Amino acid sequence: MQLALALALQACWVCISHAIQNSPASWGHYDVCKSQLYTDNGLVWHYMACQPESTNMNKYVKVNLEPENITCGEPPEIYCALENPYMCNNECDAATEELAHPPELMFDVEGRNPTTFWQSTTWKNYPKPLQVNIILSWDKTIELTDDIVITFESGRPEQMVLEKSLDYGRTWQPYQFYATDCLDAFTMDPRSVREMSQSTLLDIICTEDYSRGYVWKYDKTVRFEIKDRFALFAGPRLHNMASLYGQLDTTKNLRDFFTLTDLRIKLLRPATGSTTVDEENLSRYFYAISDIKVQGRCKCNLHANSCVFDKGKLSCVCEHNTTGVDCSRCKKHYQGRAWSPGSYLPIPKGTANVCVQSGPAGRLNVTSLGFANRNQARVCDDVLLRCQNGGVCVQHQSCVCPPGFSGVLCETERCRGGRSCEELPSGRDCLHLSSLALFYSLALSLCSFFCL
Repeated sequence: MQLALALALQACWVCISHAIQNSPASWGHYDVCKSQLYTDNGLVWHYMACQPESTNMNKYVKVNLEPENITCGEPPEIYCALENPYMCNNECDAATEELAHPPELMFDVEGRNPTTFWQSTTWKNYPKPLQVNIILSWDKTIELTDDIVITFESGRPEQMVLEKSLDYGRTWQPYQFYATDCLDAFTMDPRSVREMSQSTLLDIICTEDYSRGYVWKYDKTVRFEIKDRFALFAGPRLHNMASLYGQLDTTKNLRDFFTLTDLRIKLLRPATGSTTVDEENLSRYFYAISDIKVQGRCKCNLHANSCVFDKGKLSCVCEHNTTGVDCSRCKKHYQGRAWSPGSYLPIPKGTANVCVQSGPAGRLNVTSLGFANRNQARVCDDVLLRCQNGGVCVQHQSCVCPPGFSGVLCETERCRGGRSCEELPSGRDCLHLSSLALFYSLALSLCSFFCL
């Protein structure tokens, strides 16, 4: 039986391990902040790092335009098609709902026919530049989890800069430059995110991938590639998210790179379709955006798994005895040690770094975590006092034992009636054989499930 079990496990181990590695469950979703566990000391809380789910951040954004009067329709204007200067049958009129193109149409539900979009005034003041700043604000620190995608209803701009702020719009730093000719527009050599490596991931580049060539019906999107950057650590299909989480946890600049409070889209030169501007038909040149996608989550420093939008403001629902919009400080009376963000490590549940109570004399009171104080003596660790038989050491104060084992270090196997299995050799043998049969059946089931 033992030999058959070993052969069965060996035969399907490769399939199972490959499936587990590629399974989203192995990434570490960090969607649970705490759970209750039964120990010899009773029911205790076990704390884990946690974060809100990724979501469409457009639902919470506030948009501002600079200059304020850059939206078309006041006064009404007639627009011509870029590919045909004599096709001038489009009107923008802010006073007529069907002909208006306000900024909120960049964030409405797509799929309508005809497409809804925001539109700027025409380049009627040429050669003065037609420049627009579109500022997206969340009044909250957020973390990007997917590509930023901007869909232009007109031609994509010939020059554009995407910027971010980490201090609510007080200062700005570039994310990426876009141009038909990077050297001419920004004195930068053109690069693509596909050419980047782990060591150059934080470089600010200028790309020509989204500006070269004009086709009216296609090539409408401009991207800031978040997933391609993730893939430098997690692999092309993002299978090794554990590696990415480890890097985010240990490299502050990397995590800050994907963090922001505001985005600014600087439109510097509209699509012209050629190397020269047709000064006789300036109504051909304008900006029009039908959709902006920003996917992300509230930054809660791994101390919350939900974020609420109340009275026009986002805030984390903090756990681990933390408080603040970003869970960035300890609650009153829970300042027994300095606040610290949670940690993604070890994968997949991380470390909560819970804020703890201060006792009357200012000493840590570990009972606030659900564990006995024991005068801070170590009951277990990962070096000399290891929990046995699969037990987990929690805060160096207690081993959380798996079912069937007990003792300070989970060293004692339980049998029926609460007696040690050593006292019941025949019963232990029966239990051992039945367990082998169960594991053999389980191994065959796993093999057929993962490998077929």
